[in-house]
Amino acid sequence: MRIISISNPGGPEVLRLSQRPIPTPSSNELLIHVSYAGVNRPDIAQRKGKYPAPPGAPADIPGLEVSGTVESTGTETTRFKPGDQVCALLSGGGYAEYVAVPEGQCLPLPKGFSLTEAAALPETVFTVWHNVFQRGQLKPGEILLVHGGTSGIGVMAIQLAIAAGATVITTAGTDEKCKFCEQLGAALAINYKKHDFTSEVLNFTKNKGVDVILDMVGGTYTQMNLDCLDADGRLVLINFMSGDESTVRLSSILRKRLTVTGSTLRARDAAFKKDLANEVERMVWPWIEQGLIKAVIDSCYPLEDAAAAHQRMEAGTHIGKILLEVK
Repeated sequence: MRIISISNPGGPEVLRLSQRPIPTPSSNELLIHVSYAGVNRPDIAQRKGKYPAPPGAPADIPGLEVSGTVESTGTETTRFKPGDQVCALLSGGGYAEYVAVPEGQCLPLPKGFSLTEAAALPETVFTVWHNVFQRGQLKPGEILLVHGGTSGIGVMAIQLAIAAGATVITTAGTDEKCKFCEQLGAALAINYKKHDFTSEVLNFTKNKGVDVILDMVGGTYTQMNLDCLDADGRLVLINFMSGDESTVRLSSILRKRLTVTGSTLRARDAAFKKDLANEVERMVWPWIEQGLIKAVIDSCYPLEDAAAAHQRMEAGTHIGKILLEVK
C-alpha cells in the first residue's frame, strides 16, 4: 500500500511517499480502506520530532483520523462488516491506504454525511467533547471562549457549544476569520492582532468573565486566560503553540476558585477511546444529523501532496479542516 512516512525530523519536505505492507487487523480491529485522512497539528509536531507516536502506533506514519470502507474484520469484532463506511480515531498511521484500528474507535458516518465530510470529524469532535464538555463541564447558558476559532478544533468547538446551548466568544488572526466565526454562530469574534482579547472579553461580559476557555496557545496567554474567567471558571489546555512555560498569579486561581486542566487523547488506551466514542455517537451524532453541526473543510490534497498540506497548515491561513485524499 502507499503511505506517507517521515524520513527524519524536519520540515514538510521530509514527508515521503513510499510503500509498506498492508496491516493485518488483530482480533478486535477493523481493516479500513482509507478514503480521506485528516491533517492535524499533532501531525506537524510528530514530523518535527516533538510528538512521538505511542507504543503500538506506526512511529513514522502520521495521521490521527480517517474515513473509509471496512475491508475486513477481526475475529472478535461485532458491529461492523466489510463494505460498511466508517470514520475512525487513530493513534497514528492515517496517511496510508489502509489502517487497522480497534473497532471501538470507529463510528458509522452520520446520516447525510459523505466520506469527505466524515474525515473532518473524529479528531476534532473527540477532542472538543472530552475537553470542553467532560473536563470543562460546559453547561447550557454558560459562555465559552475558544482561541483559534477557525482551526479545525475551533470551528468544531464553536458549533458544539452553540448546539449545547452555550454562548461562544472566539479569537482569530484576521478580520476575515473573525467574520467567518460570527457567521458560524459566535456571539463575538476578536481579532487578537488588533485588540487585547482580555479587555474585549471583559467588556462583552460586563466584567463578569467567561465560564470555560479552550486554549491551544499556552505561554503568555495563560495569565490573560485566568483574567478572563468568571468565578469557578475552567481553563482547559490542549496545546501550547506559543510555549509550554508561563508565569501566572496564583492568587487569581485561589480568589476565583478556578480550575486549570488539560489533556491529550493520543496516548489514552483503547477502552477510554471506546467509551468516548460511545458518548460522542450518543450526544453529538444526533446534532450532526439535525444539521446543527457541519464539516468545515478548508482544502483537500492528494496523499502524495502531504507536504503541501502541512505547509498550508503551518502558514495559518486555513479556515477549517485540511484533508488528504487517499483513495
